[in-house]
Amino acid sequence: MSDEFAELHRRSLADPDGFWGEAAEAVDWTRRWDSVLSYDTEGTPQWFAGAETNTCWNALDRHVENGRADQLALIYDSPVTGTVRRLTYAELTDQVARFAGVLAGFGLARGDRALIYMPLVPEAIVAMLACARIGAIHSVVFGGFAARELASRIRDAQPKILVAASCGIEPTRIVPYKPVIDAALESDGASVETCIVLQRAELEAELTKGRDHDWHECIAGAEKVGCVPVAATDPLYILYTSGTTGQPKGIVRPSGGHLVAMAWSMRYFYNVRPGETFWAASDIGWVVGHSYIAYGPLIVGATAVLYEGKPVGTPDAGAFWRVVQDHKVATMFTAPTAIRAIKREDPDGTMLKSYNLSSLRALFLAGERCDPPTSEWVESLLEIPIVDHWWQTETGWPISGNALGLHQFPTKHGAVAKPIPGWDVRILDAEGKPVKDGEIGAIVCKLPMPPGVATILWNAPQRYKEAYLSQFDGYYSTEDAGYFDDDGYLHVMTRTDDVINVAGHRLSTGAIEEIIASYPDVAECAVVGLDDEIKGQVPLGLIVLKSDVEGEPHEIVAAIIAHVRESMGAVVAFKTAVIVPRLPKTRSGKILRGTVTKIVNGVPYVLPATIEDPAALDEINKVLTDSKIGALEAKR
Repeated sequence: MSDEFAELHRRSLADPDGFWGEAAEAVDWTRRWDSVLSYDTEGTPQWFAGAETNTCWNALDRHVENGRADQLALIYDSPVTGTVRRLTYAELTDQVARFAGVLAGFGLARGDRALIYMPLVPEAIVAMLACARIGAIHSVVFGGFAARELASRIRDAQPKILVAASCGIEPTRIVPYKPVIDAALESDGASVETCIVLQRAELEAELTKGRDHDWHECIAGAEKVGCVPVAATDPLYILYTSGTTGQPKGIVRPSGGHLVAMAWSMRYFYNVRPGETFWAASDIGWVVGHSYIAYGPLIVGATAVLYEGKPVGTPDAGAFWRVVQDHKVATMFTAPTAIRAIKREDPDGTMLKSYNLSSLRALFLAGERCDPPTSEWVESLLEIPIVDHWWQTETGWPISGNALGLHQFPTKHGAVAKPIPGWDVRILDAEGKPVKDGEIGAIVCKLPMPPGVATILWNAPQRYKEAYLSQFDGYYSTEDAGYFDDDGYLHVMTRTDDVINVAGHRLSTGAIEEIIASYPDVAECAVVGLDDEIKGQVPLGLIVLKSDVEGEPHEIVAAIIAHVRESMGAVVAFKTAVIVPRLPKTRSGKILRGTVTKIVNGVPYVLPATIEDPAALDEINKVLTDSKIGALEAKR
């Protein structure tokens, strides 16, 4: 079968028209394409140019027409509100058609933008699909972002309508959304004519007369509207990701290519079939929530789980396993940081063993590199394939990983298996030359990339070229670093700016983290580069211990340092590490290594908008100050 996989991969690169033309037969089109792959006058790839389709039709109506009306489309499980709701395909289609009528009634039409600022509730999915139904472009902003960040996205997208909830709900607090919305609209809301607010029972918002409207009142009297065909090259959505200049980058997802990529990846990568339950434990504010909560499962005719909770604390470290049991989840997708949090609280897997997980066929991990000890731990407990895979907001779907719907390669913990069909992945040095297997370099994707990938930024096509295409001619720069091993497995080790230079030796912080994480007392860790007058840089380890660890901190640190030096040699120059209470992370679970690097080296930094808990940075600052490590005069 591996030979068949290799041939399929080869064909996808040699004959993209034939390969993706066949894949496109899995979705419905109101008008077929003039060409599968073509280029516009600027040389930008266009997938399925001339074709027309509608994403909402493919996600909902066609399933109702084809006999899945009574099948569950969404399961909403919210431990923070004590609520479970189930919507069939017929019920979801009805709600989406009605809310599309609401949007159309307020003047939203094909090509207009609507900004969605909501937590992970069914109405958020309804709003997204309703936009798609009438050909409008949605831009979801993670619920809880500060007014400044919300305003910057409103300023760039220029939405006519804002759809919001009155609040978000965390395990220990309620987060009011309306004050944030009002502040953002006051500064940059000239384009917004209408605000539709979902009033949640936990905290109702005061509505502004004339501008704000109650969701339930609007939808109660709305007339249902049908699907509007759009060009395959028309945008489905804009999703903003943080930019290095502070100006967010609006990733534009093309409708037709996205449809094909979702249908193909759900079937052949995640190995999910119609009628099965798929759970991506993420949020719709991130790309995972777009691709594999709101769209992918529904496009393939599966059941999607919306989980408004945490891996631990709602109520305990058995929360994820309870959801799998209760809803008979067949395939699950989460971030490694969630598994590490569970491992830290339940290192022996006692809670996991108390649930019936017989429905679970595979666990997929992505969002950051998964250290081998974490994947090995969860594999030993679940005894199913654990698939660490790799992709980005810009790509919208996986680049490399174990494509279980095609062939299950032997697992190598720490690797993301092999590039999947459609992706031509290379490793280059700083001069753009290929490196040998085993040598770390910049990971790039040879152009053209497959369908569904963002090829422009909203209102900034030139910025896209400068950000992604300018470094290596003919390649998309992922800004990740890694290597291929002798078996052709890809190892994504770190961001390119996290490769540190120690006395002329280029070292991956991810490789050092892998060794630290293998030490029995370690729950999770991060390694950053500390400026050094002699060596240029040296690695600094930030270590979080398991909850049940006993012993003197300085002795544990010394043992970990010895463990790393024994495993990697003296060249790594790993002599400094500190124990911290927790690591600063984004709300999607990524460790803020770049910000920590600035802190330890005395470089001014801006508090990231995506940070989950700012206090974590203060804790690290205090630990480093007390330890007299680094240049700690940084100012926000």
